[in-house]
Amino acid sequence: MRIRLPHEVSASIVAGATVFLTMSPLDMPTWAIFITWAGTFLLGGPTRANAVKLITASTAGAGFGVAAVLLDRAAGTVFGGSQLDRTIALAVLIFAVNGTLLATGRIRAFSLIPGMFFGFASLFGTYFGGSGFDSGNLAAAFVSSAAMNALGPLCAYLGLRLMFAPPAPAGTQAEPEVTLSVAPEAPSVA
Repeated sequence: MRIRLPHEVSASIVAGATVFLTMSPLDMPTWAIFITWAGTFLLGGPTRANAVKLITASTAGAGFGVAAVLLDRAAGTVFGGSQLDRTIALAVLIFAVNGTLLATGRIRAFSLIPGMFFGFASLFGTYFGGSGFDSGNLAAAFVSSAAMNALGPLCAYLGLRLMFAPPAPAGTQAEPEVTLSVAPEAPSVA
């Protein structure tokens, strides 16, 4: 008989293991794992195809986040120095970056638009939240958030895989096999 763990237990074991990534010197944003972990199940569960879609999209989204930060830095006080002027500049920038992200979703490889927003938000949370292996470094925030988003589908797979005991080795039988046979029909006498 194979032992089965409830998904609540197996997923919690995997989730608890991610805490070690938050330790110094890594200080990784492990919360970003859970964004794509959940996204994996929104796609129907952990499969190679879903992992590729989600990792591609979230990494592209993190790239759009980097572009937004760099454009915001470059825009500076283009409309003036007041708070309202800077807010207007940021609104125009977000309009342009968001529109470009959504248009990029028309390309088949990047068609998982929610996944791009997972990556975009993870980049912002990592960079502005001061986490990642080099706090305040935009490139490090990109690598940190993209890496954690990439671990989400793997953690979803592991959570399900840990639910079940490994199968019995080939050539052995864990449980007796039950077969059903039907007696041949007797010839009819007419």
